[in-house]
Amino acid sequence: MTEPLQQADHLLKVQSLECERDDRVLFRDLSFSIVPGTLTRVEGPNGSGKTTLLRILAGLNDNWSGQIYWCGQPRHKQWDSVHRNILYLGHRPGIKGVLTPMENLQALVAGRQSVSRDVLSRALAQVGLGPWENQPCEHLSAGQKRRVALARLLFADEPLWLLDEAFTALDVDAVAAVEQLLAGRVRDGGAVVMTTHHQPALDNMQRIRLGHGMAESSHNPAGEVAHG
Repeated sequence: MTEPLQQADHLLKVQSLECERDDRVLFRDLSFSIVPGTLTRVEGPNGSGKTTLLRILAGLNDNWSGQIYWCGQPRHKQWDSVHRNILYLGHRPGIKGVLTPMENLQALVAGRQSVSRDVLSRALAQVGLGPWENQPCEHLSAGQKRRVALARLLFADEPLWLLDEAFTALDVDAVAAVEQLLAGRVRDGGAVVMTTHHQPALDNMQRIRLGHGMAESSHNPAGEVAHG
């Protein structure tokens, strides 16, 4: 289990964030807060910096300027807490083909949670991979590999999830199941920040819109604040 977080009115707070790539400004003057019990969708055209923003929030990209706070304190002063309490799933499944779904799940939780094999097995069965639990992932389809990564969410206890294109390669039933999972996570007080080309059937989403070096955030239901 992750350790209890210090009390703060937000998990993550971003102020005046700016990022350049290849001499091009992806976004500037971007400010927003992520609080428990919310789902935030990062939107924008291809190349606008959606994946880059998620990687910055996860601490995987240092090419930025501005301020980022974790639970009310500068993030750089508490990396241990950040790494324990943020779950990042990239747009690529991050699944090793030579490992089985079970072995991949075990690797994903290593050092973060103590999870029994029975729990992992039930998670794989729940995402429809029970029959392939012990088969190398190199023999699975793209959608099945994505399901291996998403099975991690069924028992994840990190307060903040950062999900990059979580719906990629999923069929209609799997998309609906992930939507239900995210809605339940938010109801339980977790926070989710995600990118997706799919329009989720989820209520009260916050939105961060990127594009042309500008950024805009809207916080339902209280209207929009523009940054640029």
